[in-house]
Amino acid sequence: MIFVSKLSAIGLTIGACVLGGCQKSESQSVDSASTTKPAAVTTLSIGFQKASLNLLVAKQQKLFEQAFPNSKIEWREFPAGPQMLEALAVGAVDFGYVGNTPPIFAQAAAKPLSYVAYEVVAPTAQAVLVHAQGNIKTLQGLKGKRIAVQKGSSAHELLAKTLQKAGLTWQDIQPIWLPPADARAAFDKQAVDAWVIWEPYLGTAELQGHTKTLVDGTAFPTTYSFYIGNPDFIQKHPDSAQKLVNSVNTADQWIVQHQDQALQIYAQSTGLSTPIAQRVLAKRPKPSPVRTINAEVVKNQQQIADLFTQEQLIPTKIDIQQSVWTTK
Repeated sequence: MIFVSKLSAIGLTIGACVLGGCQKSESQSVDSASTTKPAAVTTLSIGFQKASLNLLVAKQQKLFEQAFPNSKIEWREFPAGPQMLEALAVGAVDFGYVGNTPPIFAQAAAKPLSYVAYEVVAPTAQAVLVHAQGNIKTLQGLKGKRIAVQKGSSAHELLAKTLQKAGLTWQDIQPIWLPPADARAAFDKQAVDAWVIWEPYLGTAELQGHTKTLVDGTAFPTTYSFYIGNPDFIQKHPDSAQKLVNSVNTADQWIVQHQDQALQIYAQSTGLSTPIAQRVLAKRPKPSPVRTINAEVVKNQQQIADLFTQEQLIPTKIDIQQSVWTTK
């Protein structure tokens, strides 16, 4: 009996040691996993539009090369936000700059995206244009008219708010879905009665065309533009989003301190004449800082999404907060 008891005690001791060894091994494994370094960024692809002055300066000053010294930086220009978000959804773009509406349409279509940061949009940076000699004098005068607009863009949202303010519905107008260049051609030929557009296309039309502003962003609450990231990319490179925000804010500070040079960069990058570029940049807030998303911005964006759901412009109700990047 004593011999059996000793064997049992030895067995328990061995079992406890084995169990303890397993627990230590598991603990070490967890610790090792938690301290694993994020994957190195080999290539960083940035999507931008002609109005993205902060990104244009960041490109010219090579600010992303400084923030990601061991990475290849690629720049991809898009005519509007919807096209850029299509590229982001398939991994062809890692970060991009868009207006307030494209992310809503993308999220409603179950496309992956993360809101990273925002800028305040100048209220005069987008407008509903009509022909100077035309017969549209009031918002109600849009009824029955052909209106050119980029589907899924910030102009789409401006048109939605304009119709709501006028007491009209989408059934009261004829939306003509066109990207900016095609819309400008249609407007110049008077194939459409109105055009909803943003800068720098707006400033170009105002100086070169026979236009009249029917309504602009000053008639509505503050709106925002956004820096959007690919969620998979951010997950693999968790510090990349904050580096993006820091780099863009460095660009914004440079713009305030070098306004003449910033004007030259903007004119050269967009192909605009200096007077038009100057007109566009005069509307821009100085400074125009980039900030991470807060509750007020989420609320504003959710109101737009809810309006689109109500107007049946998107197929389902969405929750903006679910697509907001947060530091953890």
